[in-house]
Amino acid sequence: MGIGDVYEVDGMADCYYVDTGMYDTAEYGSVYLLDAERPAIIDSGIGTNYERVLAGSGATFLSDPERIWEGTKAAVGDQIRYYTEPKPVPVDAIEPIHDGTTVDLGSTSVTAHHTPGHAFHQVVFHDREASAMFIADAAGIYVPTLDAVRETSPPPGFDLEQVVADARSIARMTPETLCYAHFGDAPADDRLSEYVDVVTRWVEAVARKRAELADDPAVVEHFVEATDIGEVWGDAKADGEVAMNVRGVLQYLDEREA
Repeated sequence: MGIGDVYEVDGMADCYYVDTGMYDTAEYGSVYLLDAERPAIIDSGIGTNYERVLAGSGATFLSDPERIWEGTKAAVGDQIRYYTEPKPVPVDAIEPIHDGTTVDLGSTSVTAHHTPGHAFHQVVFHDREASAMFIADAAGIYVPTLDAVRETSPPPGFDLEQVVADARSIARMTPETLCYAHFGDAPADDRLSEYVDVVTRWVEAVARKRAELADDPAVVEHFVEATDIGEVWGDAKADGEVAMNVRGVLQYLDEREA
C-alpha cells in the first residue's frame, strides 16, 4: 500500500478507496468512491476541494467554517500544519441529513445513522444491499499492517459511553464489511466488539496513569513514549495522534467528574 494508490473494497461492487496520504502518512486516511448511478464520495479528507457536500448536524460549519476550524486546531495541535483551512461552501450546495436519512444514489442507496460519540456531528452510512458500513471514526482506527483496531479519542467531543453505544448500534445492523475512514476496508467479524474492549481499556489506562502521576502533561508524555504505532505511521504522526487521544480522554474524564 502507498500514498495515492487506489483499491477496491472487497466484496462490494463498484466501490473504491484511495490512500490520501493524510498527514504525509500511508495507510492512514482513505476516501471512498461509491461508483453508483449517482456516484458518491464518502469521507472528505482534510483539503478544500468540493462540488457537492452532504452534511448532518454539522451543516452550518460548511457555510461558516470558522468554529470548526478553530475546534480542529485545538484538537489536533501541531498536526494542523497538514490541513488546508476550509473555505465556506455555498449554502445551496449543502443538503443537511439526519439520523435515518436515506440518500438515493440511483442504482443503490445509503442510510445515515447518527453516531455522536466521537464527535457530535458524526454520521455513518449503511449500504444495506452490499451489507457494508462506512463507519467514519465510530469504530476506531483500523491498521491493516497489524490487522487490528486502535483507539481514537480526540477532544473536544469524545464520550466513552456514547462511543460504546455507537459501536453496539452498528453491530446490531450486522454489516459484513466495515469501511474505515482510517484506514481501508475489513471484514466486520468481531471488530466492533473488539473496539469496545480497546477503547474501554484505553480510557481506563489513561485514568490510572493520571491518578498515579497527578500531572496531565506527564500523562501525555508517558503514552507518547510508550506507543509502538510509530513503526507503522512514523514517529511524527504517531506522537501527534497519541497526544491528541490522551488529551481527549483527559477532557472526557474532567467532564465526567464535573
